[in-house]
Formats: sequence, structure tokens, C-alpha cells
Amino acid sequence: MKLPFQVNLKDKVVVVTGAGGVICSHLAKAIAACGAKVALLDLNKDAAQKWADEIVADGGIAKGFEANVLVKESLEKCHQEVLAEYGKCDILVNGAGGNNPRATTDNEYAELDDAAKEMKTFFELDQKGVEFVFNLNFIGTLLPSQVFAADMVGREGCSILNVSSMNAYTPLTKIPAYSGAKAAVSNFTQWLAVHFSHIGIRVNAIAPGFFSTAQNAKLLWNEDGTPTARTGKILAATPMGKFGEVDDLVGATLFLCSPEAAGFITGICVPIDGGFSSYSGV
Repeated sequence: MKLPFQVNLKDKVVVVTGAGGVICSHLAKAIAACGAKVALLDLNKDAAQKWADEIVADGGIAKGFEANVLVKESLEKCHQEVLAEYGKCDILVNGAGGNNPRATTDNEYAELDDAAKEMKTFFELDQKGVEFVFNLNFIGTLLPSQVFAADMVGREGCSILNVSSMNAYTPLTKIPAYSGAKAAVSNFTQWLAVHFSHIGIRVNAIAPGFFSTAQNAKLLWNEDGTPTARTGKILAATPMGKFGEVDDLVGATLFLCSPEAAGFITGICVPIDGGFSSYSGV
């Protein structure tokens, strides 16, 4: 793949969670292209292995592993498999996360006549759905950090990169659980950066803005392929006037993972949002 610039990650062992998805598999490919040995973790091992096979076909080193980021025993089992295959983890990319319809309201604003409408309002949000989304994003970042960061203690050039969201800065309508969970990820990034600062582990995050993926397709596109009203709002509030592409995440990822380029950087969250966070709407 074509990289915006090359960083030296030769022989580094990099673990990427959520690597069966489009975004994290793409980041895994970019990291592998810099010489790293990449362990692609996903609940769906076949999906992770599919991307790993593509990396190997391009001359990289990669393998798919099954791991449930919400179950510590699953992560510990995977950790032993990664140790046996590649050795100790140098860099962890916490990319597992996502939203769920059970934690999403149908309406953007509560209105006085909502009771007469057939819709899922705030009052009908499913508790289990909210818990799942919050846990997937926050606990799904905390547990892999516990398991794989143990490899990094006292070693040079090690770091963690979390995937937050622009929702962490300003919550979006309809998705309270996802917004709250990503805010927790950003806060945890800062907390962990301070906590690990004396033992040589940097911790940073990227905060993607709006990317059109399979995960949010129903919110952004009608069944006939036309943009929803929500898409219109998003693009109107994004000064660059477009959705991001997965390639847009690669540069910040490689920079923050590089001990040479970002060796004195820890505790930051980089917005990659086309200007969304800077625009007041006027």
C-alpha cells in the first residue's frame, strides 16, 4: 500500500484489536508496511485472517487471532498465542468498538407529542444495549491494555494508541451510549498516559470525525442510496465538506506509533475530522 511517509517499525510486534473491520485492518496494513509483525485480533478470526493474508501476500508479516475484548480470559489466551508467534507486544492499537441500534434513539430531540408516535425515544433505550456499547468501547480498551501493556513495562519504544471519536468532544444526537463511551476512552487515554509515564509506555489516541462505514450506513444513507438528512447536517458542519477516507487515519497513526517521531508525545488525542471540531456553524 502507498504510505504518506515511512516510519521504522521493523521487528516491532504490534497488536491491533478490531482488526476484522475496514478501518483497523487498513491501519494494520499500514503498520505492517513499515516492517512490523502484526497480530490482527477480532472476535471473528476468519475476518482478521482474511486481512492478515492480504498483508502476507504484500510481503508483510501478519496473522489473525481470535479475541473477545470484553473477556479477559479470552485476551489472556490470545496473548499467549501472540507471545508464541511473535514475542512481546511493543505497540497496542485499541481499535475495537462500535455502536448498536439498541442504544440509539430514533429522534434527535424529545418533543411533547412523542408518546403518540411510533418511535424509540430516550425512555425506550434498551439497558443491555447501552451496556454493550459502553463496554465494547471502554472496557474493550481497558482490558486489552491490561493484558498487552504488561509486555511493555520497562522496555523502550513501547506505546498504546486508542481509537476515540469526535463524539468524545461534542456528543452527537441519537447515540448517547457511543458518545459517552468514546468520551471515556479519551479520558482514559489521558489517565493511562500519566499512570504509565514513569515506566516507559506512551499512550495516545486518534479521534476520527465522520467516516461512512457499514456500521453507520443506516444513519447516513437511505435504502435507495441517497443521503439522509443526517448526512446533510454532517457535511454542512464539516468545513472540508466530505466524509473522511481510511487513508486519512494512516499518517497520524504511524506518527504516534513511531518512538522516533513521537517519543516525547503522550496523553494527546488527535482530531482527524475535516475541521468539524473547529466550526461553530457560522
